[in-house]
Amino acid sequence: MPDERPELSWTAKEMTISELGARSGVPTSTLRYYERAGLISSRRTSGNQRRYARDTLRRVAFVRVSQRVGIPLATIREALSLLPDERTPTREDWEVLSRRWHDQLDARIERLTRLRDNLTGCIGCGCLSIDLCSLANPHDSLGREGPGPRLLDPPEDKDGAD
Repeated sequence: MPDERPELSWTAKEMTISELGARSGVPTSTLRYYERAGLISSRRTSGNQRRYARDTLRRVAFVRVSQRVGIPLATIREALSLLPDERTPTREDWEVLSRRWHDQLDARIERLTRLRDNLTGCIGCGCLSIDLCSLANPHDSLGREGPGPRLLDPPEDKDGAD
């Protein structure tokens, strides 16, 4: 079966949305969403077709890698908005942002580890009822503390820091 992806010339300065999708491996519907969300931008031709600068490929890759490590799109958009003139992130930008996101990712890893460990313990006992569990929640003591997860999320600091 022949490859039906559009060919992109190495000298082309702009790409159509289908070319960007083919080169990035991202569906065109997702690219449209990224554009609506302010993560990438295009110009419109006289026929109202989108045209993307070649460096949009790197911007899309930046978004995808950031998502894969668990960074929310709102945080990615905020980081990209700090770059002058909507320029594409460089290796140095990635290093700065990854250091900035390090603590956030560590906290997420800690929560997921706690979730994994507590979930395994709960399933292991077989009761699957946190309000009746005499080991994790005797006499539903956690219910008196109000709504929300108590065993999986750490208590918030009094000064509001995470």
